[in-house]
Amino acid sequence: MAHNQHIVITPVATEPITLAEVKAQLRSDSEAYSDNISTTQLLVPASRGANTYTSSGVDVLGKIAVVNLNAGLSQATSTLDAHIEDSDDNITFTDWTGGTFTQVTTANDNAIQEKQYTGAKQYIRVVAVVALAASDFGVDVIIKAGQTAEDTELALMITAAREWAEGYLRRALATQTLELHLDYFPGVDYIELPRPPVQSVTSVKYKNSAGTETTMTVTTEYIADTDSEPGRIVLPYGVTWPSFTAYPVNPVKIRYVAGYYASNLIPKHIKQGLLLHVGLLYRYRDEEIPDGAMATVKRMYGMSKAGWF
Repeated sequence: MAHNQHIVITPVATEPITLAEVKAQLRSDSEAYSDNISTTQLLVPASRGANTYTSSGVDVLGKIAVVNLNAGLSQATSTLDAHIEDSDDNITFTDWTGGTFTQVTTANDNAIQEKQYTGAKQYIRVVAVVALAASDFGVDVIIKAGQTAEDTELALMITAAREWAEGYLRRALATQTLELHLDYFPGVDYIELPRPPVQSVTSVKYKNSAGTETTMTVTTEYIADTDSEPGRIVLPYGVTWPSFTAYPVNPVKIRYVAGYYASNLIPKHIKQGLLLHVGLLYRYRDEEIPDGAMATVKRMYGMSKAGWF
Protein backbone atom coordinates (compact mmCIF):
# COMPACT_ATOMS: atom_id res chain seq x y z
CA MET A 1 0.00 0.00 0.00
CA ALA A 2 1.34 3.47 -0.89
CA HIS A 3 2.33 5.69 1.99
CA ASN A 4 1.26 9.30 1.56
CA GLN A 5 1.41 11.90 4.30
CA HIS A 6 2.23 15.54 4.85
CA ILE A 7 3.91 16.98 7.92
CA VAL A 8 4.38 20.50 9.24
CA ILE A 9 7.98 21.68 8.97
CA THR A 10 7.51 25.31 10.02
CA PRO A 11 4.30 25.99 11.97
CA VAL A 12 2.08 29.05 11.69
CA ALA A 13 3.68 32.18 13.16
CA THR A 14 0.79 34.61 12.59
CA GLU A 15 -2.74 33.34 13.13
CA PRO A 16 -5.47 34.36 10.65
CA ILE A 17 -7.49 36.02 13.42
CA THR A 18 -6.05 38.20 16.17
CA LEU A 19 -6.59 38.52 19.88
CA ALA A 20 -8.10 41.95 19.26
CA GLU A 21 -10.66 40.49 16.84
CA VAL A 22 -11.51 37.69 19.27
CA LYS A 23 -11.91 40.11 22.18
CA ALA A 24 -14.20 42.29 20.10
CA GLN A 25 -16.25 39.17 19.27
CA LEU A 26 -16.37 38.13 22.93
CA ARG A 27 -16.65 41.72 24.22
CA SER A 28 -13.99 40.83 26.77
CA ASP A 29 -11.84 43.97 26.84
CA SER A 30 -11.39 45.77 30.12
CA GLU A 31 -14.19 48.22 30.80
CA ALA A 32 -11.75 51.04 31.61
CA TYR A 33 -10.72 52.88 28.44
CA SER A 34 -7.32 53.77 29.89
CA ASP A 35 -6.63 50.08 30.52
CA ASN A 36 -7.33 49.23 26.91
CA ILE A 37 -4.90 51.62 25.21
CA SER A 38 -1.24 52.54 25.35
CA THR A 39 0.67 55.33 23.60
CA THR A 40 4.22 55.09 22.33
CA GLN A 41 6.24 58.03 21.05
CA LEU A 42 7.91 57.02 17.81
CA LEU A 43 9.48 60.44 17.23
CA VAL A 44 9.32 62.88 20.12
CA PRO A 45 7.93 66.36 19.36
CA ALA A 46 10.81 68.63 18.29
CA SER A 47 11.96 71.13 15.70
CA ARG A 48 13.88 69.20 13.05
CA GLY A 49 16.01 70.49 10.20
CA ALA A 50 16.35 69.05 6.72
CA ASN A 51 17.11 65.34 7.14
CA THR A 52 15.58 61.86 7.24
CA TYR A 53 14.28 60.66 10.61
CA THR A 54 13.48 56.99 11.24
CA SER A 55 11.74 55.78 14.37
CA SER A 56 12.34 52.48 16.11
CA GLY A 57 9.88 49.65 15.45
CA VAL A 58 6.93 48.89 17.69
CA ASP A 59 5.12 45.55 18.05
CA VAL A 60 1.50 45.78 16.90
CA LEU A 61 0.74 42.10 16.24
CA GLY A 62 -2.83 41.25 17.21
CA LYS A 63 -3.58 44.85 18.16
CA ILE A 64 -5.38 47.86 16.76
CA ALA A 65 -2.81 50.59 16.06
CA VAL A 66 -3.36 54.22 15.02
CA VAL A 67 -0.33 56.35 14.06
CA ASN A 68 -0.58 60.10 14.63
CA LEU A 69 1.58 62.65 12.81
CA ASN A 70 1.40 65.74 15.01
CA ALA A 71 2.63 68.65 12.90
CA GLY A 72 3.56 71.96 14.53
CA LEU A 73 4.94 75.08 12.85
CA SER A 74 6.66 74.68 9.50
CA GLN A 75 9.08 77.31 8.21
CA ALA A 76 8.24 79.08 4.96
CA THR A 77 9.95 76.67 2.54
CA SER A 78 9.78 73.50 4.65
CA THR A 79 8.19 70.26 3.52
CA LEU A 80 7.55 67.23 5.71
CA ASP A 81 6.86 63.83 4.14
CA ALA A 82 6.16 60.87 6.44
CA HIS A 83 5.10 57.29 5.84
CA ILE A 84 4.60 54.01 7.72
CA GLU A 85 6.79 50.97 7.11
CA ASP A 86 6.16 47.42 8.37
CA SER A 87 8.22 44.31 9.05
CA ASP A 88 8.01 40.67 10.12
CA ASP A 89 11.28 40.70 12.05
CA ASN A 90 11.84 44.33 13.18
CA ILE A 91 14.93 44.39 10.93
CA THR A 92 13.84 44.51 7.29
CA PHE A 93 11.14 47.14 6.74
CA THR A 94 9.20 47.97 3.57
CA ASP A 95 6.72 50.72 2.76
CA TRP A 96 3.20 49.84 3.84
CA THR A 97 0.67 50.54 1.10
CA GLY A 98 -1.73 53.17 2.33
CA GLY A 99 0.65 54.45 4.98
CA THR A 100 1.70 57.76 3.38
CA PHE A 101 0.67 60.94 5.20
CA THR A 102 -0.24 64.10 3.30
CA GLN A 103 2.81 66.32 2.84
CA VAL A 104 3.00 69.04 5.50
CA THR A 105 3.81 72.63 4.49
CA THR A 106 2.90 76.04 5.89
CA ALA A 107 -0.49 75.59 4.24
CA ASN A 108 -1.54 72.70 6.47
CA ASP A 109 0.78 72.75 9.51
CA ASN A 110 -0.35 72.86 13.15
CA ALA A 111 -2.60 69.85 12.59
CA ILE A 112 -2.79 66.14 13.36
CA GLN A 113 -3.01 63.43 10.72
CA GLU A 114 -3.89 59.88 11.76
CA LYS A 115 -3.71 56.54 10.01
CA GLN A 116 -4.83 53.16 11.31
CA TYR A 117 -2.44 50.34 10.49
CA THR A 118 -4.41 47.51 8.89
CA GLY A 119 -1.51 45.44 7.57
CA ALA A 120 -0.53 41.93 8.68
CA LYS A 121 3.07 42.43 9.83
CA GLN A 122 4.24 42.36 13.45
CA TYR A 123 6.21 45.62 13.57
CA ILE A 124 5.72 49.13 12.25
CA ARG A 125 7.82 52.28 12.23
CA VAL A 126 7.65 55.77 10.72
CA VAL A 127 10.12 57.44 8.37
CA ALA A 128 9.90 61.24 8.09
CA VAL A 129 11.79 63.40 5.59
CA VAL A 130 12.19 67.13 6.22
CA ALA A 131 13.39 69.19 3.25
CA LEU A 132 14.72 72.72 2.78
CA ALA A 133 13.91 74.17 6.21
CA ALA A 134 12.99 73.13 9.75
CA SER A 135 9.63 71.67 10.73
CA ASP A 136 8.14 71.05 14.16
CA PHE A 137 6.53 67.62 14.52
CA GLY A 138 6.21 64.44 16.52
CA VAL A 139 4.87 60.96 15.80
CA ASP A 140 3.15 58.58 18.20
CA VAL A 141 1.19 55.36 17.95
CA ILE A 142 -1.90 54.58 20.01
CA ILE A 143 -2.38 50.86 20.51
CA LYS A 144 -5.64 49.30 21.66
CA ALA A 145 -5.04 45.92 23.24
CA GLY A 146 -6.72 45.49 26.55
CA GLN A 147 -4.93 42.75 28.46
CA THR A 148 -6.94 40.15 30.33
CA ALA A 149 -5.96 37.21 32.46
CA GLU A 150 -7.30 34.98 29.68
CA ASP A 151 -5.04 36.17 26.85
CA THR A 152 -2.90 33.04 26.89
CA GLU A 153 -5.96 30.78 26.91
CA LEU A 154 -7.58 32.76 24.10
CA ALA A 155 -4.42 32.47 22.01
CA LEU A 156 -4.54 28.68 22.44
CA MET A 157 -8.21 28.68 21.41
CA ILE A 158 -7.38 30.66 18.27
CA THR A 159 -4.77 28.08 17.30
CA ALA A 160 -7.07 25.18 18.14
CA ALA A 161 -9.90 26.63 16.04
CA ARG A 162 -7.58 27.26 13.10
CA GLU A 163 -6.14 23.73 13.24
CA TRP A 164 -9.64 22.21 13.41
CA ALA A 165 -10.78 24.32 10.46
CA GLU A 166 -7.72 23.32 8.42
CA GLY A 167 -8.50 19.66 8.98
CA TYR A 168 -12.18 20.15 8.15
CA LEU A 169 -11.52 22.20 5.02
CA ARG A 170 -8.28 20.43 4.06
CA ARG A 171 -6.75 23.89 3.53
CA ALA A 172 -3.93 25.90 5.09
CA LEU A 173 -5.36 29.10 6.53
CA ALA A 174 -2.06 30.81 7.37
CA THR A 175 1.50 30.63 6.09
CA GLN A 176 3.26 27.39 7.04
CA THR A 177 5.91 25.12 5.53
CA LEU A 178 4.70 21.59 4.76
CA GLU A 179 6.40 18.49 3.43
CA LEU A 180 4.66 15.76 1.43
CA HIS A 181 6.12 12.25 1.78
CA LEU A 182 5.56 9.59 -0.89
CA ASP A 183 6.69 5.99 -1.32
CA TYR A 184 7.25 6.48 -5.05
CA PHE A 185 6.56 8.82 -7.93
CA PRO A 186 3.06 8.38 -9.41
CA GLY A 187 2.05 6.89 -12.73
CA VAL A 188 0.65 10.22 -13.92
CA ASP A 189 2.53 13.40 -14.86
CA TYR A 190 1.59 15.44 -11.79
CA ILE A 191 1.51 15.30 -7.99
CA GLU A 192 -1.17 17.21 -6.07
CA LEU A 193 -0.03 19.08 -2.97
CA PRO A 194 -2.41 18.86 0.01
CA ARG A 195 -3.57 21.83 2.06
CA PRO A 196 -3.94 24.60 -0.54
CA PRO A 197 -3.42 27.39 -1.32
CA VAL A 198 0.23 26.79 -2.26
CA GLN A 199 2.44 29.88 -2.16
CA SER A 200 5.70 28.35 -3.41
CA VAL A 201 7.58 25.07 -3.78
CA THR A 202 10.86 24.86 -1.89
CA SER A 203 12.26 21.54 -3.14
CA VAL A 204 11.50 18.14 -4.67
CA LYS A 205 13.88 15.40 -3.50
CA TYR A 206 14.20 11.64 -3.82
CA LYS A 207 16.47 9.16 -2.01
CA ASN A 208 17.79 5.89 -3.41
CA SER A 209 18.35 2.62 -1.56
CA ALA A 210 21.91 3.64 -0.66
CA GLY A 211 20.61 6.72 1.15
CA THR A 212 21.80 9.21 -1.47
CA GLU A 213 19.38 12.10 -1.79
CA THR A 214 18.96 13.99 -5.08
CA THR A 215 17.31 17.39 -5.48
CA MET A 216 15.36 17.82 -8.69
CA THR A 217 15.75 20.99 -10.77
CA VAL A 218 12.73 23.25 -11.16
CA THR A 219 11.65 24.09 -14.73
CA THR A 220 13.78 21.39 -16.41
CA GLU A 221 12.74 18.41 -14.26
CA TYR A 222 9.46 19.69 -12.82
CA ILE A 223 7.13 22.68 -12.91
CA ALA A 224 5.71 24.20 -9.73
CA ASP A 225 2.05 24.92 -10.42
CA THR A 226 0.98 27.31 -7.65
CA ASP A 227 -2.05 28.65 -9.52
CA SER A 228 -4.14 25.46 -9.48
CA GLU A 229 -6.31 24.34 -6.57
CA PRO A 230 -4.72 22.30 -5.15
CA GLY A 231 -1.18 23.21 -6.19
CA ARG A 232 0.77 20.65 -8.17
CA ILE A 233 4.19 19.40 -9.19
CA VAL A 234 3.95 18.84 -12.95
CA LEU A 235 6.34 17.17 -15.36
CA PRO A 236 7.54 19.33 -18.28
CA TYR A 237 6.72 18.12 -21.78
CA GLY A 238 8.75 15.04 -22.71
CA VAL A 239 10.12 14.51 -19.16
CA THR A 240 9.51 11.45 -16.97
CA TRP A 241 9.86 10.90 -13.25
CA PRO A 242 13.30 9.64 -12.10
CA SER A 243 13.82 5.87 -12.20
CA PHE A 244 15.61 4.60 -9.07
CA THR A 245 15.58 1.95 -6.38
CA ALA A 246 13.79 3.70 -3.55
CA TYR A 247 14.94 4.12 0.02
CA PRO A 248 12.61 2.10 2.29
CA VAL A 249 11.30 5.11 4.27
CA ASN A 250 9.86 8.27 2.70
CA PRO A 251 12.04 8.24 -0.42
CA VAL A 252 10.19 11.14 -2.11
CA LYS A 253 9.85 14.44 -0.26
CA ILE A 254 8.26 17.64 -1.55
CA ARG A 255 8.63 20.72 0.62
CA TYR A 256 6.43 23.75 -0.01
CA VAL A 257 4.91 26.82 1.60
CA ALA A 258 1.12 26.89 1.87
CA GLY A 259 -1.56 29.12 3.35
CA TYR A 260 -2.97 32.59 2.85
CA TYR A 261 -0.02 34.96 3.23
CA ALA A 262 -2.17 37.78 4.62
CA SER A 263 -5.22 37.59 6.85
CA ASN A 264 -7.19 39.96 4.60
CA LEU A 265 -7.02 37.38 1.78
CA ILE A 266 -8.88 34.71 3.74
CA PRO A 267 -12.53 34.45 2.67
CA LYS A 268 -14.64 36.44 5.11
CA HIS A 269 -16.95 33.53 5.88
CA ILE A 270 -13.95 31.48 7.03
CA LYS A 271 -12.77 34.29 9.32
CA GLN A 272 -16.25 34.60 10.75
CA GLY A 273 -16.38 30.84 11.22
CA LEU A 274 -13.08 31.00 13.15
CA LEU A 275 -14.40 33.77 15.39
CA LEU A 276 -17.60 31.85 16.06
CA HIS A 277 -15.59 28.70 16.78
CA VAL A 278 -13.35 30.49 19.29
CA GLY A 279 -16.47 31.88 20.93
CA LEU A 280 -17.80 28.36 21.40
CA LEU A 281 -14.47 27.12 22.76
CA TYR A 282 -14.57 30.01 25.23
CA ARG A 283 -18.18 29.41 26.25
CA TYR A 284 -17.87 25.63 26.58
CA ARG A 285 -14.26 25.50 27.72
CA ASP A 286 -15.02 23.09 30.57
CA GLU A 287 -17.41 20.84 28.67
CA GLU A 288 -18.10 19.38 25.25
CA ILE A 289 -19.45 21.73 22.61
CA PRO A 290 -22.96 20.58 21.64
CA ASP A 291 -23.34 19.39 18.05
CA GLY A 292 -26.06 21.96 17.47
CA ALA A 293 -23.80 24.79 18.60
CA MET A 294 -21.18 23.81 16.00
CA ALA A 295 -23.76 23.70 13.20
CA THR A 296 -23.41 27.39 12.33
CA VAL A 297 -19.61 27.15 12.31
CA LYS A 298 -19.74 24.16 9.99
CA ARG A 299 -22.18 25.95 7.71
CA MET A 300 -19.76 28.89 7.45
CA TYR A 301 -16.88 26.54 6.63
CA GLY A 302 -19.16 24.44 4.44
CA MET A 303 -19.56 27.32 1.98
CA SER A 304 -15.90 26.70 1.16
CA LYS A 305 -16.23 22.93 1.01
CA ALA A 306 -19.09 23.22 -1.45
CA GLY A 307 -17.07 25.47 -3.73
CA TRP A 308 -13.68 23.74 -3.54
CA PHE A 309 -14.40 20.02 -3.30
